[in-house]
Amino acid sequence: MRRGNGSVARNGVSQVIESGVALRWQNRFTAWRQQSQNGARPVPGRSGNVGGGVFGGSGSFAGAWPLRAGTARAPTPARRALLVLVAALLFGALPLSAATRLTLVIHHQYGGQPLALDSATLTNAAGERHSVTRLAYLLGEPSLRPAAASDGADGAAGWLTSRDWFAFADAGGGRTTHELRGLPARSFDALRFHIGPDAATDRADPSVYPAQHALNPTVNGLHWGWTGGFVYLALEGNVFPRPGADALGFSYHLAGATNRMCVTLPVALDLTHDTTVELDFQVDRLFAGPPPLRLAEQTSTHSREGDALAGRLKARVESAFTVRTVRRTAPTVALPAAAGSRAPLVGTPYAFTVMKGFPLPELPTDFPLTNERVELGRRLFHDPRLSRDSVQSCATCHQQKAAFTDPRRFSVGVDQRPGTRNAMPLFNLAWKKNFFWDGRAPSLRAQALEPIQNPVEMHASLPDVVAKLAADPATAAAFARAFGTPAVTAERLGGALEAFVLTLTSFNSKFDRALRGEAVLSEAEQRGFELFNTEFDPRRQQFGADCFHCHGGALFTDHAFRNNGLALDPADLGRAAVTGQVADRGRFVTPSLRNVALTAPYMHDGRFATLEEVVAHYDHGVARTASLDPNLGKHPDTGLRLSAADQRALVAFLRALTDEQYGR
Repeated sequence: MRRGNGSVARNGVSQVIESGVALRWQNRFTAWRQQSQNGARPVPGRSGNVGGGVFGGSGSFAGAWPLRAGTARAPTPARRALLVLVAALLFGALPLSAATRLTLVIHHQYGGQPLALDSATLTNAAGERHSVTRLAYLLGEPSLRPAAASDGADGAAGWLTSRDWFAFADAGGGRTTHELRGLPARSFDALRFHIGPDAATDRADPSVYPAQHALNPTVNGLHWGWTGGFVYLALEGNVFPRPGADALGFSYHLAGATNRMCVTLPVALDLTHDTTVELDFQVDRLFAGPPPLRLAEQTSTHSREGDALAGRLKARVESAFTVRTVRRTAPTVALPAAAGSRAPLVGTPYAFTVMKGFPLPELPTDFPLTNERVELGRRLFHDPRLSRDSVQSCATCHQQKAAFTDPRRFSVGVDQRPGTRNAMPLFNLAWKKNFFWDGRAPSLRAQALEPIQNPVEMHASLPDVVAKLAADPATAAAFARAFGTPAVTAERLGGALEAFVLTLTSFNSKFDRALRGEAVLSEAEQRGFELFNTEFDPRRQQFGADCFHCHGGALFTDHAFRNNGLALDPADLGRAAVTGQVADRGRFVTPSLRNVALTAPYMHDGRFATLEEVVAHYDHGVARTASLDPNLGKHPDTGLRLSAADQRALVAFLRALTDEQYGR
């Protein structure tokens, strides 16, 4: 759906965002159409900043630290003030003006050296050569023990705890520094934190978190999706059983209340000033014993009940953290906000609708979505003047009937030259951070301008396109309505195209209607859904299709770059052409499976013509290469061995992901 308020869900459905303005909850019941407003929250934009507290994307907490008695996830300002007073009275804290900041820096180590992801030079305690390709986890419920409390019983009453602080740590994504703010200025002798949220947070709807929040699934990629709950820690990689042998993948996902980890570290902290604690996460300890973990024999755990491997990993994680150093934090100077980061609103705010269950997206604030800007972008998207010969438009290769992709394997440009990759569909892009198959464009705005200038595509220059548009009084008037003045610039051109494409959303398939109680999946579709969301783990008698690791959740993609088992093409390095990393050879972004029945042909090079061919590839056609994703590499050489009936059921479910607004 591109406009309006979206479909009505059974249990209080849609969230309407007026870009850069506010978020409103709408409870719309089909029986009496009653609406209630539960309060407004600011929606952060790509060039804006989010404050601390429970909404802090960096995991910062900008209030006092309540004792364990509190359970609220987002205390009101009045309640926060009360908690400041309570903490001060109970622990002798100084006034809030003297509150201090504790910075946690986590170093991921292996054998005393910095952990290098994707390096096949690691050797574990069992003597296996292996790599680690992913290490990501969720931190929560940090606690500090006042030095005076250490003489008494080591109970809950002795710890100062924050229940609404969370942080996302990622060894490969630069998320290794986390701040705890608003601490009382006194001495402490121990630090404790959990890996994984508490039970209530784990069961809660993750779609309520703002776009930069640590628990937003788009940020952390650690939510199970339709089955609910978070993965507390994900550890993935490849093992090389013997010289010259193909790599095997391993995939360890710790989750569930029994596998929530608690790390306690004795450490002397003087928080009368801002302090930094540097921690070492000794990753090699996770593979050590007794007994040592043999990766080639134990390739996966998904924390099902009774899985002893998950329990062993939990205990090893809890003992893998050590304190490296404690130092005084250098004073920071607050810099003035960047000029122009939030532009004055011109025009009518566009109501961006998000179906319940979708993570909250991050919308632009320098060019907020407005009806006028979206309409200008729609016109430009279909305007052939954006090409050199004024014949080809964006819509030429991104057709609505094909979910805004191209039914041809390779699109043909203005000079009748074919491209080298299949055109990607254009919907639900508000949740993406990198664009194109290799992720070379850092924003949708940058992506929108690249095909215009690409010599294989529209083969125009931006100055020429801007001049053509500016010479048309009607177009100049449309720019004035959208931006306040009639000036036509490349930046505004990109901003308008971005605005239109952001409104191309998709969440009204048969599957979505079934979730809302408005449709019923067929027996085959239901079986396909079960296969889709069940892992392949013979050790635990699980024989699913294992699709959800990369295509789980409301978006049916994790937006990660993965090698999905296609034979490497020396002419197309994939993500490696952008990063220069050998390990990224053959990695391409995971596409959404929404509307997949409309977006043939498939894969980055359009090599598969049908969904049946795609399913057959993942069932028994995966090629083992050095950068193969571990979630595929852990499968045996014989493949999944799905029956013909199960393969048909999987295709039936994939077809149920078609949104009827497309395909016509």
